[in-house]
Amino acid sequence: MSAQGKTAEYRLSKSYSYYIFTLLFLLYLFDYMDRLVVTSLFPYIKEAWGLTDAQCGMTVSAVYWSIVAFTFPVSLLVDRWSRKKTIALMALVWSLGTAACALARNFKELFIARGVIGVGEAGYAPGGTAMLAGIFPQEQRARIVGIWQASIPLGSALGIAIGGIVAEHWGWRHAFGLVAFPGIIVGIMFFFVKDYKTVRLEKDEGPAARKMSRGDIVRQFTRTPSLILTYTGFAFCAFVTTALLTWLPTYFHRIEGISISQAGVKTGLIMMLAIVGAPVGGYLTDAWYRKNPRARLFFGCVTNVLCAVLLFASFTLVRGPAQFVMFLFVGALIVAFSPGVIAVTQDVVHPGLRAISYAIAVIVQNLLGASTAPIVIGAFSDSFGIESALKVLPVFLVIATLLFFAGAFYYERDLAKVDRVTLEMED
Repeated sequence: MSAQGKTAEYRLSKSYSYYIFTLLFLLYLFDYMDRLVVTSLFPYIKEAWGLTDAQCGMTVSAVYWSIVAFTFPVSLLVDRWSRKKTIALMALVWSLGTAACALARNFKELFIARGVIGVGEAGYAPGGTAMLAGIFPQEQRARIVGIWQASIPLGSALGIAIGGIVAEHWGWRHAFGLVAFPGIIVGIMFFFVKDYKTVRLEKDEGPAARKMSRGDIVRQFTRTPSLILTYTGFAFCAFVTTALLTWLPTYFHRIEGISISQAGVKTGLIMMLAIVGAPVGGYLTDAWYRKNPRARLFFGCVTNVLCAVLLFASFTLVRGPAQFVMFLFVGALIVAFSPGVIAVTQDVVHPGLRAISYAIAVIVQNLLGASTAPIVIGAFSDSFGIESALKVLPVFLVIATLLFFAGAFYYERDLAKVDRVTLEMED
């Protein structure tokens, strides 16, 4: 067991570690509820303000653009100031931003409020990932992250489904107000959890240690090939998952002629299957990792190929119940890659730079993937129809597979270069 793992295991009780994990799980769930509730409100907002599909997509992209802009500076606060305080403050900001969406009078105001949500969510994934990496041992990292990641599809599904139901019965503004409240409560609770002390940025050089220079820090990210390839592959996966979360309700509404609330529930059921895929993916990745360290990236290759085949068949070969069954398998597999990939972003960097490492992953995946997918697919939909637009998604998964496969062959060498640091808990 690594030094990090021993420190975490003996400094915090197992029950308290899982208490922190539970709060982090809930916050991630509320994060995605707030982020994606707008997708099931598109038909109502379009009718109210006369928007195009591309403009509707921009209300999703606004969150990701803010995340790209603010993730790095917020992650500096996470790594160099306090994980718990930064996470708690961010939860309050994104929840209040969601509440502000209910008061928007036009597209511009809604776009700005959605941007505020992104400011709040900017450092949550890096901060939460760094905190979990510190309180759980390395050999359990993919499994713990996998269970944590299950909150994403659950929150996404709840946000999409609740948004459609509330909008249909009480109006779309009430949907924003309803999903904003829980994050405020849990955010306040998080101010009072225990945390580990800020890790000194030092390099281990035999019997002595020296402070890391700016060049040392930069080289952590520019001379670690497995990290660079992992970041980029993650972006192509994020493009696909965001495109599906954003546009599947519209696809079902238009192609099958069902109500938007039914389309939202149907999409929610599909994405809900990722609740199984993420934890099982983490468990299988850790099991394979004990036999082959490259497994954290190889497992992503396997699941991405399967998803690409299923998506291609779903949009081109089948309809009706058979299509829905295939979509359910996609829902289970689409995030199965993420626990192992996220673990790689924590494994191959200095422990004092873990939040920054995942912040860079977030920036890359949002800049190249999540922020572009709603607009690109929306623009394709405006020109060629929603069905044709979604048929391009398997190509992105194939590219991600090739990048993860290449990164796997650098992983062990990069892991061997990482400094081992003992973590100390706050008094």
